[in-house]
Amino acid sequence: MIVLQPVLEVCAPADFGLWPIAETEPYGFLPLSGALTPAEVGTAVMRIADYNGVPPEADEHPSRPADPLGAFLHGLLATDDLLTPGGLRVTDTVTGVTVLPGCCNGLEERGDGLEVLDGDGWASFGHDPSPLAERAGDKVSLTVDAERVDSPVIDLPADELRRLLAGAERELADFLNLATTWAARSLPDHAAPVAAAIARALACSLPR
Repeated sequence: MIVLQPVLEVCAPADFGLWPIAETEPYGFLPLSGALTPAEVGTAVMRIADYNGVPPEADEHPSRPADPLGAFLHGLLATDDLLTPGGLRVTDTVTGVTVLPGCCNGLEERGDGLEVLDGDGWASFGHDPSPLAERAGDKVSLTVDAERVDSPVIDLPADELRRLLAGAERELADFLNLATTWAARSLPDHAAPVAAAIARALACSLPR
């Protein structure tokens, strides 16, 4: 069975205490879905905010607030083009082979997966490792690390990959719905702009 999940690369800044977060392994991957606990949602919001902590320098952006919460959220709320470290994790549960997003890949780039199906027929997803997806006819090969000649590979039908990518979009939509509810409860004074920023970071639409 092939499992595809949208995942966020997570790590917490030292002594983070602005809201409850879950314990995670440094630079591990947190699958995003509607099944996360409030602490896991808090972890995801924390990571996206921290990753985008430096706003662009421009006259039209407000200065960083003095209060700790406002200062931490400033980059997230003031930046238009947000980045979300992580990507798509693909696991073959039979062979145990897992394709992980590489360094400098982001969830906002997940649309590259459709390029494999409807575009150039290939896409890369970061480096160290350097995962690669290539289409040949009705089959797609997902290489764990294209820099290795002996790299494990997951092969699957193109139609199955399309189905899995659609499932990942539903998982992200469910997560965004959960994050919107979390923001209303945990950050009531910033709920609407935080929810909108997370939607931008994930390239998703806010729930109506």
